[in-house]
Amino acid sequence: MTELTKKILTVDDDPDILKLMGMRLQAAGYQVVTATNAEEALSQIAISRPSLVITDLRMPGMDGLALFDVIHKSDPALPVIMVTAHGSIPEAVDATQRGVFGFLTKPFDSKSLLQQVEAALRIGTGSLHNSAEHEDNDWRKSIITRSPQMENLLGQAKLMAISDASVFIQGESGTGKELLARAIHQASPRRDKPFIAINCGAIPEALLESELFGHSKGAFTGALRDHKGLFQTADGGTLLLDEIGDMPLPLQVKLLRALQERAIRPVGSNASINIDVRVISATHRNLAEEMKAGRFREDLYYRINVVGLEIPALAARREDISLLANNFLNEIASKYRKKLNGFAPEAMELLIAAPWPGNVRQLQNIVEQTVVLCTTPLIPATLVQKALQEDIGGIVPFEVARKNFERDYLVKLLKATNGGVTQAARLAQRNRTEFYKLLQRHQLTPALFKNDNAAN
Repeated sequence: MTELTKKILTVDDDPDILKLMGMRLQAAGYQVVTATNAEEALSQIAISRPSLVITDLRMPGMDGLALFDVIHKSDPALPVIMVTAHGSIPEAVDATQRGVFGFLTKPFDSKSLLQQVEAALRIGTGSLHNSAEHEDNDWRKSIITRSPQMENLLGQAKLMAISDASVFIQGESGTGKELLARAIHQASPRRDKPFIAINCGAIPEALLESELFGHSKGAFTGALRDHKGLFQTADGGTLLLDEIGDMPLPLQVKLLRALQERAIRPVGSNASINIDVRVISATHRNLAEEMKAGRFREDLYYRINVVGLEIPALAARREDISLLANNFLNEIASKYRKKLNGFAPEAMELLIAAPWPGNVRQLQNIVEQTVVLCTTPLIPATLVQKALQEDIGGIVPFEVARKNFERDYLVKLLKATNGGVTQAARLAQRNRTEFYKLLQRHQLTPALFKNDNAAN
């Protein structure tokens, strides 16, 4: 790995400082990108994916600490070094307590600068941004993305994969929760041991306990022999409890005990069996709401959610749609032995603009439909449009239907009130705080509906 592959973003409103710092870093073999303010820096982070950020503390508008807070919230492993001509002990203490890696006071010498940079890169390694450039990517080869959101997520996953901490993955149906769980397993020291996945919502309660913990011969009618459960099958490896939000409450108690004691007791047995399993849990449900409703145990939630990861919906990372669609096209065309050159431009525009309530799984289904029916070298827009309309007309899961209804309802309210949140909340008979949370959930910005009378 050469130093040149390590990008460093320098942020300062003084062009002379940027030039000087850039010369020193480039002379040491680093690649440098620059920004003159915090807003520009955030754009550069999304585009350039640096391994390290060096920012001035005092800048017009958003200052260095505020910039750090934004970076740290979305990308906690990206190291930040703070530079100021107004250095003071309280500022340095505050910065380091908040997670800033280092603190340099102007005028700084090259030796101090490079020592801080080397230390920050050695610890941070830019793993959230540059892992795709200079690390072995076999562990994530099934996850196709160019989205900064997904790269950040994969970076976090890689960082925590080396530990045995329980991981909780949340995301809408079809976003690829099992793929992420498998990637975490492949990046972990347990990669040579079994990876076992079970959908907790697809198995009846009476059978789920036996599937997880096993049973002894004679434990119930039909139990003709001892049966090893999935905890034993996955011993030394990873067990994915998919759709854990659908697990019945009585079984949640037994799962909690197994995780606490690191031992299981098969159905019908009096003897406990020690287990060595890394548990990853996943669900499309909002477990905070499930706990409030008494359908999910709070103590189990905190046991499984040591590290939380949330996969963004496909509609929130549209830059991945063309990449995924073309990948699916190649795979499916090969499967059906068809020679296709790709999507017509208008067809790809339809795919990129579609709402995708079923996420990546739905996109894959749409691509397969169009490949099967296509009789031309390029998949035309008419075929994509037909597949989308037929898919939308089909039966969708209840959660997807409810989400779509909520969003359409909120859009109508905002249009009717010209973006007025107070009036819209009153019409919906909800308080402003709750209404704002609904808008945030659906990524709706009231200001965009002001002076919009197109639908009125």
